[in-house]
Amino acid sequence: MEDASSKPQGLFETDAVIRRVHGDFTSMMIGGVSALMLQMLHPGALAGVWDHSNFRHDMPGRLRRTAQFIGTTTYGSREDAERLIERVALIHRRVRGELPDGTPYSADDPRLLTWVHVAEVSSFLRAFLRYRDPLLSPRLQDRYLDESAEIARRLGAEDIPRSRREIAEYLREMRRELRFDERTREVQQALLSQPAASASALAPFQTLVFDAGIELLPHWGAQLHGFNFGPGRRAAIRAGAAGMGAVLRWGLDAPAPGAKVRPGRPAAGQPATDTSS
Repeated sequence: MEDASSKPQGLFETDAVIRRVHGDFTSMMIGGVSALMLQMLHPGALAGVWDHSNFRHDMPGRLRRTAQFIGTTTYGSREDAERLIERVALIHRRVRGELPDGTPYSADDPRLLTWVHVAEVSSFLRAFLRYRDPLLSPRLQDRYLDESAEIARRLGAEDIPRSRREIAEYLREMRRELRFDERTREVQQALLSQPAASASALAPFQTLVFDAGIELLPHWGAQLHGFNFGPGRRAAIRAGAAGMGAVLRWGLDAPAPGAKVRPGRPAAGQPATDTSS
């Protein structure tokens, strides 16, 4: 008889690559900033934020809710993940309106959901490769993209790219639909000018996280936003972000005073060594 405790408790197996990529705090924060920068370049994604959110006054709350969704769907129980996905899908069904040119939009449009998903996971993977594990094999990178597509599918996305090649082709095709205008600029500034929460472990590093997220953007994305970091600044940002990651991982992994350290346990945010590459 199969031991029930050996069955996966969430949407993903315990050795899923998505659990490894989403488990590094630093690269997820940097990738998250980069993803938001990409997402807002699409008029439909921007309009949903512009018309239906309090982004000017509650950008931190929006970021927290996004982090909660990623954490629950990646690591939570299947019941909690499915419940949260349904809740978000319900919110999406209510978010609709018209673009400034009169074109209707809806947050539950499968094409729009696919754009938001691709901007997100491509940024997370890029950040993970740069700041956590540059040696993650191409096969495991594709496995991450394939696994993460399950969440997008459950939200209603269609024709979801599931590999690095498909992601690259998709982004090339989507570039003609992207733009930067005054509304994009206002949302961009609301993100970059938000005050740091003093109680957050990230507070001393917030400017660096934002700079690293911008520096992570693909060249065409940075151009649309009007960012142009020179080689020296890029090198300084990457070195600073790498150092920040080492400090945060050390802090997250440090045992509490008097706590016993179990031998063989991976460090926080670092899964056990994968031998299937």
